[in-house]
Amino acid sequence: MMRFSDLHLCVPLKDSEGTRRMIEKSSELGYSQIGVSFPAGIKRDAVQQVRQVTESLGMDLVTRLDLFPRSPGELLSGLRRFRRDYEIVSVVCGSKPVARQAAKDRRVDLLGFPGLERRQRFFDWAEAELASRSMAALEIDLGRVLSVESFVRVGFLSILRKEVALAKSYGVSVVFSSGASDVLFLRKPRDFAALTFLFDVDASLALRALSGNPMSIVEKNRRKQSPDFVAPGVRVVRRKEKKR
Repeated sequence: MMRFSDLHLCVPLKDSEGTRRMIEKSSELGYSQIGVSFPAGIKRDAVQQVRQVTESLGMDLVTRLDLFPRSPGELLSGLRRFRRDYEIVSVVCGSKPVARQAAKDRRVDLLGFPGLERRQRFFDWAEAELASRSMAALEIDLGRVLSVESFVRVGFLSILRKEVALAKSYGVSVVFSSGASDVLFLRKPRDFAALTFLFDVDASLALRALSGNPMSIVEKNRRKQSPDFVAPGVRVVRRKEKKR
């Protein structure tokens, strides 16, 4: 049975009931793994409260940090301070210099682009080539497709069509998430997969982007955070016991 992941759930952390409702709805819709956006430096108790909800539902919680850097220097500072504290790090690229730096930094897992117009989005061949080397993935929040209307949606779908095609041509992984901050923008995984047909994504890629791709990123990062991790492809199998 295929397992599905939504790596971008924006729950209302200050509203425990609202948080529970969103997580329960995600579970009902068929997700077994969710990534919750936590602010930088959040206390462990707050994370544990959310974890208790996910564990009670048999779900896998992924801790996620969204960085909104205004410059490459600010991005590098944020990565140095917080990378080790979170299982997933996404960079919201609001400028070309930030997009270039994020795409080439191996500490970045997901590249996000907030704009709805072409001049506000910075994923072109240069970012795609850099991301293919650093193993960063292009994340698309499908809840945004649901929230825009009329000609704005038509233009947005055209942009997504070109971005996904570019990612495919350079071998960049694509991750589809909800980006939802309200249960109204949550959908079943296969309903989201069907939605991507609007920008020419085939069924196999759509399902990978909702399942295998996000889960493999989480698994890779958890291996890195393991005390047995030494370097990519190298891990401790057995530790030498200390003599008494």
